[in-house]
Amino acid sequence: MPGVFGESATVYRAGGSGGRGRAVPPVLLALRRFPNPRLTGIGAGLFAALTMFVLACLDRLLFDSSELVYGLLFLPVSALTALWVRPADLVTAPISVPIAFAVGVFPISGGPGGFGGQVMGLVTALAVHAGWLYGGTLVAGLIASVRKVLHMRARQRYLVAQGRTGAVGAEKAPRPAPRAPKKKVAGAGAPAGRAERPRASR
Repeated sequence: MPGVFGESATVYRAGGSGGRGRAVPPVLLALRRFPNPRLTGIGAGLFAALTMFVLACLDRLLFDSSELVYGLLFLPVSALTALWVRPADLVTAPISVPIAFAVGVFPISGGPGGFGGQVMGLVTALAVHAGWLYGGTLVAGLIASVRKVLHMRARQRYLVAQGRTGAVGAEKAPRPAPRAPKKKVAGAGAPAGRAERPRASR
């Protein structure tokens, strides 16, 4: 049940004046039809890392390793990572996003040949892209925090509703009728063989 609270995709229509239903805005309908998977912490991290790596490769091929394009693509990936991780692993979203950023920036770092040159290029790219890195991490952290608060409130309302339902059910339950006291039969409590025999008349 923890992953279901406050995240229903059912569309409701609120009744207005004159008996007419108020239609749901098309934007909300589109958002509710959007895919809503529930990824574990590791799954969300792999999704973010692979997505950013593929986008960085496309950025290198199509836009000549543009920093602006990579940073703009990082923001929606961060938001989707925080939206698609399951409620039990919300704390992992702000941690997975910076790792995914570092994995994705490697193809566009543009360092010189050799292992040392590639590492220096990666460190330089991370320093140059620090603004986008902080921005995406902040987006993921805010979305995860809002989802956590909403989940806790929905769970609290659910527990309160369950408590009220149980209390009402206990009040309406019929009480058992009092049992009548059993009448003691004379001699029933005496042990067998010791019952008094009637005395013979002399």
